Amino acid sequence: MTGAGPGAGRAFAPGTFTWALGIEDTCVHPPARFAMAPLDEHVLTGHDVAWRADLDTVRDLGATALRYGVDWPKVHLGPGRFDWSVLDARLPHAAAGGVTVIADLVHYGTPTWLDDSFADPRYPDAIAEFAGAFAARYAGVVDHVTPLNEPITTASFAGLRGVWPPGLAGWHGWTCVVLAVAAGIQRSVRAVRAANPRAVVVHVEASTLVESGDGDPATLAEAALLEVLGTVPTDLVLGLVVPGHPAYDWLLDHGATVAGLRDLVDGAVAVDLLGVNYYPDLTPRRLVTGVGGTVQHAHDRWTDGLTEALGRFAERYRLPMLVTETSIEGSDELRSAWVRDAADTVRALAVSGTDVRGFTWWPLFDFVDWSYAAGGRNVEEFELSAAVVADRVASDRKTPYLRRMGLVRLEEDERGVLHRVRTPAAERFRERATGAVTTGSSAVGAVGAVGPVGPGENVVRPTAQD
Repeated sequence: MTGAGPGAGRAFAPGTFTWALGIEDTCVHPPARFAMAPLDEHVLTGHDVAWRADLDTVRDLGATALRYGVDWPKVHLGPGRFDWSVLDARLPHAAAGGVTVIADLVHYGTPTWLDDSFADPRYPDAIAEFAGAFAARYAGVVDHVTPLNEPITTASFAGLRGVWPPGLAGWHGWTCVVLAVAAGIQRSVRAVRAANPRAVVVHVEASTLVESGDGDPATLAEAALLEVLGTVPTDLVLGLVVPGHPAYDWLLDHGATVAGLRDLVDGAVAVDLLGVNYYPDLTPRRLVTGVGGTVQHAHDRWTDGLTEALGRFAERYRLPMLVTETSIEGSDELRSAWVRDAADTVRALAVSGTDVRGFTWWPLFDFVDWSYAAGGRNVEEFELSAAVVADRVASDRKTPYLRRMGLVRLEEDERGVLHRVRTPAAERFRERATGAVTTGSSAVGAVGAVGPVGPGENVVRPTAQD
């Protein structure tokens, strides 16, 4: 399959800045023995029906790149067997008009025939088979690939806290999932590059910003551990976890073997772009001592946290970056403010010399909270108010579960259909993506959705909010 539109290949090039959008694509289809319903955001949000209009909205808002999930659990029917029919229709339409599609190969879920999901010994080869087949089939249409979205989040939900398959718990479970995910990413990268030498690998990871909120020795120690572990999946993929690494002995104490870690060093791969995910009201965490142990509280650090997260990734890995996910939950006015301040902050960092090449608002439209598949119970690492949980559990509708984070709001009618309503934040994004907005005396992104940045641009830095 061929036919990338005009301008293909220009996104994220050195000296350019790309405006991107993402469609929430969590796709977890558990084997029958797991006590959870499928969590398929394309279905829950109605994207499976409205996909053509949703993809048109990406272009309407001025974005020239799109992060898009390719539903591995539903496409890969078994070893050597694939059903490409849905992707054959959607991906050329997504890429039309020169939009660069970044394919999310894995977004938290695996095919049900991998009975133990990420802990199944067949997992690394299975995802590599899919990655190679995908890259070969869609070369020229989709050349940007994310092997697996957010390894650190995958390990938390699937390995540490038993929320998603394989349902492991504790730090040994976390280690099991992280090692498998790292091996899968390495094999996927090699398979993608063998199938499509033009492929661009975009490794995407969540930011980790954790601190003690009460000064207790236990929360201080746990915060320090979480900070170290936040970079472990990426370090493993890049072959950096060797004797002397801060997590090396810890991993051995929690189920890793010397031979297994050596294999990941020997199998190290390079990535082309480092995607950084940051949410101002969700990413920063404070740990406090609760009745049953440590409790995490998310707190808003606005653009200060974004700047710190990008700075940490830049210093550690020295790779070109892009913001691959950011948004905020709340009113239309709050989302508009975050479009303004987050986009302008990232743009200013690029102008000042940080090698950050793009900004992605994720999600394009609101999505259904992940607790929907668990009957409403809280599945997050951090506390939620009892009232929110109670509202969800008591309802048979999606409205209590809708996360108000999109540029496009989802409104549920009496039949349960979710309608798309553009918010003022969508216009704020479009203004920046198309260069229609000015900051001070100069245009931010005035050269268009993909355009050069340099020291000659007079970008006024936004003022951070508390």
